[in-house]
Amino acid sequence: MKIKSAAKINLSLDVTGRLDNGYHTIESVFQTVGLYDEITVEKADSISISCTVPEQFAAADHIPCDKRNIAYKAAELFFSQAGISGGCNIHILKGIPSQAGMGGGSTDAAGVLYCLNKVFSAGLSAEQLAELGKNLGADVPFFFSGGTAFVSGIGEKLTPLPDFSGRILVIAKGSQGVSTADAYRNVDALTEPFHPQTAALADAIKNAPETAYQFFGNIFEAAVGLEEVDKLKSAMLNKDALKANMTGSGSAVFGLFETLEAAEICCSKLKSWGYFAAVCETVNSSFIELD
Repeated sequence: MKIKSAAKINLSLDVTGRLDNGYHTIESVFQTVGLYDEITVEKADSISISCTVPEQFAAADHIPCDKRNIAYKAAELFFSQAGISGGCNIHILKGIPSQAGMGGGSTDAAGVLYCLNKVFSAGLSAEQLAELGKNLGADVPFFFSGGTAFVSGIGEKLTPLPDFSGRILVIAKGSQGVSTADAYRNVDALTEPFHPQTAALADAIKNAPETAYQFFGNIFEAAVGLEEVDKLKSAMLNKDALKANMTGSGSAVFGLFETLEAAEICCSKLKSWGYFAAVCETVNSSFIELD
């Protein structure tokens, strides 16, 4: 089975507290976007994984293509929890940059669970697959619903929001990255953090979607302080983006555009500067079956 599995962006992301166990509570609006990894899964006697990583991604970020890969761990989890003996060959063609705040690993894990459920006729519901996904990472369950969702708690509480698909984006990333752990430590160190209006964004998506972009925001921008993020944001705004923000804990930036023409002009400029850049749209689901 072969599928395309979508990336996500955070239209808004705020850290609202820290629990005694060290986990942070968040409020965010997740959105799937039309930037995809391609995942192929076939039955085999044991689990194996291979990856095709574009040179531009490989130069910036190391993507482990062995037992450390979350997609491999997803397959192990599926077979152990579903009570199925066997294995699979997994191949991932990367279209989503890593260390970008776009859920590239999480969507791969979800995509593998999605494929294995069908290939082995396990009959698990999306809700059951999401429960499995929680064992792999906080972002994984989201991809079984996709679209737009208000996210709270430590990332495990998902509330669907109205369809926000069809919005035109430019997504770009440089070579800089930051670990999620370091990003959260930096947030903890902020003395007067700017908190995005995530609840106001969710309300706008429900009631006045054309104005929703006014409430896009990300507390991690101040925390990570990456020069490339500032440069990408400025470039997008100078090329007529309505709003531009970093996604996740970094380091990709997305800009919202009114027209495809403006987005393509901006994308071409960023590519000429040596950045990864792509034009895409917000989409209402995670998975596209190819064969």
